[in-house]
Amino acid sequence: MAIVRINSGICGFTSSVQAKMDGEVCRLTIESSCPHIQKLSEALNEVEPYKEISARRSQPKTFELAARICPHAACPVPVGVIKAVEVAAGLALPADVSIEVSKGEG
Repeated sequence: MAIVRINSGICGFTSSVQAKMDGEVCRLTIESSCPHIQKLSEALNEVEPYKEISARRSQPKTFELAARICPHAACPVPVGVIKAVEVAAGLALPADVSIEVSKGEG
């Protein structure tokens, strides 16, 4: 099982993703203080890991649903979901990911 905690930034919403393999599929439990991610959670409860980690053949199910449900294109939650799937499926080692944002002069 993999657990990913996401602080989405200035919106103040936090989310938690649990991903656990069940045979060939990865079962997802997504909890969030964001109403849009709560709706995503209702629609996204399992994925096929190999289809999620590659955007070459088709768009991952996570991104397809997020594009329809979440109005904020820069939301980090869909990426966090896919990172959880990778780790749960043994396709990546667990490691923190970060995005640092600052406003430069000029």
